[in-house]
Amino acid sequence: TVQNAQGSTPREAGARMVVRPDGAFHGTIGGGQLEWQMLGLAREALAQGRGPARFVDQALGPDLGQCCGGRVTVLIKTFDRRDVAALQDLARVEREGAGEIEAFVEEGRVRRRKGKGEVGRGAGDDGTSTPDAPRPPPPEHRSPSRMRWREPLADPLTPVALFGAGHVGRALVLALAPLPFAVRWIDSRENAFPQHVPGNVTPVPINDPEAETARLAADSLVVVMTHEHALDLAITAAALARGFPFVGLIGSHTKRARFERRFRELGLPEERIRALACPIGLTGIAGKEPAIIAASVVAQLLAVRENSAFGSRERPSVVTPARAGRSGR
Repeated sequence: TVQNAQGSTPREAGARMVVRPDGAFHGTIGGGQLEWQMLGLAREALAQGRGPARFVDQALGPDLGQCCGGRVTVLIKTFDRRDVAALQDLARVEREGAGEIEAFVEEGRVRRRKGKGEVGRGAGDDGTSTPDAPRPPPPEHRSPSRMRWREPLADPLTPVALFGAGHVGRALVLALAPLPFAVRWIDSRENAFPQHVPGNVTPVPINDPEAETARLAADSLVVVMTHEHALDLAITAAALARGFPFVGLIGSHTKRARFERRFRELGLPEERIRALACPIGLTGIAGKEPAIIAASVVAQLLAVRENSAFGSRERPSVVTPARAGRSGR
């Protein structure tokens, strides 16, 4: 985990990477020499077994030859089967939304607290049930015993309502899979959805997709690409009427012009009609293959997210230390 970040750094404080004993890893703390060196230290820690936390301070220019010029402190913590429940508890707190969580070192292990409750205290974390304690890390990696700091939690996933499970819809779901979106995937056709879907996707088979717009969260980003123009029209009109922050419709400029006439006949305000994104995706990307359309739409959704309440929130570039003995947020 990037525990502290000062100046120009590849990733922000709170960025994490999970390293497995077989060498596989998930996530990133920024790449380049910093990440390569930390991967090596993480593998060394895994080889030693579950042990005390290690804090590694790195000046990116002088120490690693990286041109970012900033400075980071990286926290390396090992886990084993005793920590499963604790990690599940931490994951639950992450899912609950944005904010900060207090972290501190006790008995060599990192503990976390949100409000008055401790998060993720698992078996073996009290220093009494670690029979095969590993040898201590080198002195330069020892953690201070009374150190406290705050870690940013992940922002909530941005809700996306995707209408249509055709070729482009399937490509879009795959493109959204590793990104900070929670997708409701809506289609009225029998057997429209594939057998397996990404973990951030909820298939919604429903006979009346238009009615689903009334059940969506107000901050949903709506993407319409069904198998029928009449259905596209009904869903898009209902979505525009509700005033979602983004309504995108697959199709050409000709389709947009025809739909705009119908929207005016339905009495939709001009500002809502102008807000429609159609053709959908980024201007200048002309490819019509499903994967290309999906990539263009995802870039557009990310831009919307960055400028919304989710993305505009400033994330701390430094994890600020708190006074020893202080608890809560």
